[in-house]
Amino acid sequence: MKFTKMHGIGNDYVYVNGFAEQVENPSKVAEQVSDRHFGIGGDGLILILPSRTADVRMQMFNADGSEAEMCGNGVRCVAKFAYEHGLATANPLRVETGRGILPISLTLASERVELATVDMNEPILDLPSIPVDASKIEPTGCAHCYRLRLPKSGQVYDTVFVSMGNPHAVMFVDDVAAVDLEHLGPEVEHHTAFPRRINGHWVQVHNRGELTMRTWERGSGITLACGTGASAVCVAAVLAGLADRTVLIHLPGGDLTLEWRESDNHVYMTGSATEVFTGEWSPPA
Repeated sequence: MKFTKMHGIGNDYVYVNGFAEQVENPSKVAEQVSDRHFGIGGDGLILILPSRTADVRMQMFNADGSEAEMCGNGVRCVAKFAYEHGLATANPLRVETGRGILPISLTLASERVELATVDMNEPILDLPSIPVDASKIEPTGCAHCYRLRLPKSGQVYDTVFVSMGNPHAVMFVDDVAAVDLEHLGPEVEHHTAFPRRINGHWVQVHNRGELTMRTWERGSGITLACGTGASAVCVAAVLAGLADRTVLIHLPGGDLTLEWRESDNHVYMTGSATEVFTGEWSPPA
């Protein structure tokens, strides 16, 4: 199987050109190639496929083999690969995802993609649609803000829940560096309030235009970046009254600019996409 390793500010995946390659059992392949010791290494597997309704289609699998609806950093890399490898020539380029068709505007330099701005569509705030079981969380009296109790660690967080096509729990803390992600992340992901599990984000607000976040990604664990998560963080910070609608968000792998636009209620995410190397992979005997 020929592959390309790419990352969006450190959120790295193994990409396969589905126009030329056929991947049998991609869920199993995702587990194998994602292993950082015995595989290629990555947060998962993303297939770039033909689409009947858009320029290309993205299908993604987490490192544990579970299929996910969307990845903001991944879709920027899909757009870069499709444009630079001649699979599509449009700009904006349209990518079919589990979230629907997303337009991506490309910033070019000598026909190479330097930045990509993704229209992430409207945030979903209705708890059953995220999905979140309202009986397992507590209202705080503030709209869209809830109290989440973690039974094992005893931690309690004021949390905003947002779906960007996949579910996110956004928790605001005074010192994001002090959060024990390794232990708290699995507690949040597998909390009984989340029937399809959830991505957990801990966020420190520096000012109304600048935030820092750390992520435990559903099915992949600690990741250097999460584009859908950054989009959810932007929305959550606005709803909590902590930030303006345009923010710079610092993630361990780099920075993203997010705008929750009032005119159309869509979230726009701008960031880089990087091709690292290409190669051929054979499944273990």
